[in-house]
Amino acid sequence: MLNDLSNADRAEVLTQALPYIRLYNGKTVVVKYGGNAMVNETLRLQVMEDIVLLWLIGVKVVLVHGGGPEISDMMNRLGKKPEFIDGLRVTDRETVDIVQMVLAGKVNKTLVNMLQNKGGRAIGLSGMDGRMIEARQKDERLGYVGEITGVNIKPVTDLLEKGYIPVISTIGCDSHGNTFNINGDTAAASIAGALGAERLIMMTDIAGILRDRNDLSTLIPEITVEEAETLHREGVISGGMIPKVDCCIEAIKRGVDKVIIMDGRVPHSILMELLTDEGAGTMVSGGPRV
Repeated sequence: MLNDLSNADRAEVLTQALPYIRLYNGKTVVVKYGGNAMVNETLRLQVMEDIVLLWLIGVKVVLVHGGGPEISDMMNRLGKKPEFIDGLRVTDRETVDIVQMVLAGKVNKTLVNMLQNKGGRAIGLSGMDGRMIEARQKDERLGYVGEITGVNIKPVTDLLEKGYIPVISTIGCDSHGNTFNINGDTAAASIAGALGAERLIMMTDIAGILRDRNDLSTLIPEITVEEAETLHREGVISGGMIPKVDCCIEAIKRGVDKVIIMDGRVPHSILMELLTDEGAGTMVSGGPRV
């Protein structure tokens, strides 16, 4: 931490960050935020600090958030048992009202307030605002779980142009007035693609892509889309990592330059990735590595 460094060491840290500040100034970075980094108060404050710092040095930051634990907690408090099929929440009409209340209300506005308390300027949106995320039913068994059919990115670009940090909850809608619960990773990939973002950062509860899931030393720091598809066939990418990597690949196909899967439980992992030589997690890129 900078507080533990001498003034000379602090100056050296800032000097080393300068090339990265130049690189990302004026560029768009989308952060998908959820998991343990979201429910742990100390980590949540550090993530907000990272985002505000990036905003202050001229990075256009868009925060896309989930809130699964908070939704389940509210359902339990209301006497409704959460159910899942293939990792997706079964969302009947009552549950989608709870999802909207928790995501677009409590979680979204809490994050907006935290960013502003750290010195940022933030405005909260849901995917329903400006019909940003249009969706249709994904599977009848899941109820009001949606798959994205279109993204109207103008509400986001309008806020970025006016110097705000957009904070987006992943709720979609259709032309018939239905509301849909949208997977956060999928929404972040679509939003980042529509923005042509320089980076999409996917904050998770694991270090990144591991060759051996039980050995952190086997972290793969960088792979291409082609290599990711090979690792999938070989079974290295498996289980819950499959849909996350699929979202990375989809984002790159939609025009995102690079996607990073990182461990949101590591303090200031966003700054480590963007402003240091060391980086954090696994970077997925489109073309061959050089």
